[in-house]
Parts: sequence; C-alpha cells; structure tokens
Amino acid sequence: MKLPIDFHFDFSSPYSYIASEWIEALAARHGRTVRWHAILLGATFQAADLRSPVSYPIKREYSLRDFKRSARFEGVPFVQPDRFPVNSLLAARVFWWLADTQGAEAAVAWARAGLRGYFTRGLMIDEPAGLRELAAACALDPQAVEAACADPAVKARLKAENDQAIAAGVFGAPFFFVDGEPFWGNDRKVQIERWLAQGPF
Repeated sequence: MKLPIDFHFDFSSPYSYIASEWIEALAARHGRTVRWHAILLGATFQAADLRSPVSYPIKREYSLRDFKRSARFEGVPFVQPDRFPVNSLLAARVFWWLADTQGAEAAVAWARAGLRGYFTRGLMIDEPAGLRELAAACALDPQAVEAACADPAVKARLKAENDQAIAAGVFGAPFFFVDGEPFWGNDRKVQIERWLAQGPF
C-alpha cells in the first residue's frame, strides 16, 4: 500500500500557498493521498535558530521577487499582501479544530480558502474580520470559529503538531515527507515527482 504524502504548511508562507496548489494533483498522478499539517513557521524557526528570509533586507527584495516568479511559473494567481508576513496562529488553530471535529476534508477546505484569501486578495487572516469572512466562505459559524481559537484543547492540539513536526526535522514550509524522505521547499516538486514515479534515488 502506498503511503500518504505528509504536507506541512504555514498560512503565511507564499511557498506553502504555491505548493498547496500542486501537491494534490501530483500525488493523485501517482496513486497517493496527501495529509495536510498546519504548522507555525515561527516555532520551527525558533527551534532551528533561524529567521525568515524577509527579515534580512538583502534577502527580502529577492524573496518578494521570487514569490511572484514562482507563482507565475506554476500558473497560480498571486498578489503580494500589503502586510506580510502575518501571524498564522488563529488560522492554524481553526484548521486542527476542523480536522478533529469535521474531518480532514473540511480542514483542507479551510486551508485552501485561507491560503488563497491571503495570497490573492490580501485577506488578513490574523484579524477577527478576516477570520469571519473566511468562516463565511467555508460555510462555518463565525462564533464557533472564534470559540475554537480560544479553546485550550485546540491550542494544545496545534502545539502538539508543532512539537511533532520539529521532532521529525521540519524547519520550514512547505515541508514534505514522501515514504519517510524529507523534502523542503516548493522547488522540490521535480524531485518529489521523480521519487513518486521511480522510487528512491
């Protein structure tokens, strides 16, 4: 039996957004499914003693250019948000609340809507108004979403996922595991496809 691909993403990561638009189709071509994992890049950076590339002036300009170029290369719409990055904590909590209460399909629908909302329309997913708009788009009760964000059990669930990801060696996003093999970055697509098609190399 072929194992699922584990896809770790952050709602505030442009490369996670781009990868989210191709990972399911790539997996399906090779008879695989995808397990989505919302994580917080801030937690992985802290564990690995790293900082976001955009926090360095010389890397920021290149990164902003590469976000757009990478999206064009994949043929996905992309608009650089006016405020970037943003705190993805609340959106990630809702993802795991949905995964536990409504199932993976609902959680993935939330992830897609959140990533597309932020990176094509500038929807501020770190603000109450943005979360309410996202909830409406996903046919969710906004009050239930707000309650989930404050639920200690949901907070603990996200922390546990972050801890597990870090323990597995995740230090950025997107981060994939294919048959236990780690691949970091949207630009690992070609390597992942070859692995799926031909096996380990």
